[in-house]
Amino acid sequence: MTYFEGFVAAVPTANEDAYAAHAREAFPLFSEFGATRMVEAWGDDVPRGEVTDFYRAVAATDEETPVFSWFEYPDRAARDAANERIVNDERMHALGETMPFDGKRMIFGGFAAIVDERGDGAPAYFDGMFTPVPAANREAYGEMARKMAGKFIDAGAVRVVEAWGDDVAEGETTDFRRAVRLEDGENVVFSYIAWPDKQTRDKAWEALMADPDMQPGEHMPFDGKRMFWGGFRPILDL
Repeated sequence: MTYFEGFVAAVPTANEDAYAAHAREAFPLFSEFGATRMVEAWGDDVPRGEVTDFYRAVAATDEETPVFSWFEYPDRAARDAANERIVNDERMHALGETMPFDGKRMIFGGFAAIVDERGDGAPAYFDGMFTPVPAANREAYGEMARKMAGKFIDAGAVRVVEAWGDDVAEGETTDFRRAVRLEDGENVVFSYIAWPDKQTRDKAWEALMADPDMQPGEHMPFDGKRMFWGGFRPILDL
């Protein structure tokens, strides 16, 4: 199944256009290296959490907006080959010197898809999520995620992805482990739901939250208090 390189960055809100232009300039290189898709999505409906959230994940200031983004590759081997080329390519080094955001606080990692369900239509809005899941609960989480994916597709979602942390390194300043306050024996799951528009997304969530099957049970296979999520509008999807 598809392999994902997921990112979260804190970008000065005033630099939205500059960030999109920078990402657009970089895409031909990532495509050359083997990426099949690049998505950059700007924080639009991102709540502040009591324990974790997108802002804390990248130490965003009040003048910054969280950006949720990812690359898609055919498999991990293709991702690894791309990253090796990225590290050694002078063109990438030049782009790195002109980034319109603080790259030191950007977090990233590799994730292997465990659920990838598709509906109809083109994506124009995304829900992004990161969840700490005990490794021992991988099968239980996958079973629950597949059930939920079907409900999202029925409610109008274009695509639902759940991807298991496969190459999630520890960072010096920020990382996904800190972002979800990962505990011993846990892993990070990267997820997104693609919608045809925000209106469909909002209507779907309203209906789904009234669905008895969507209510948190006593034996959830993860700690929902440390999960964080938000709504994002795409500024680039190539």
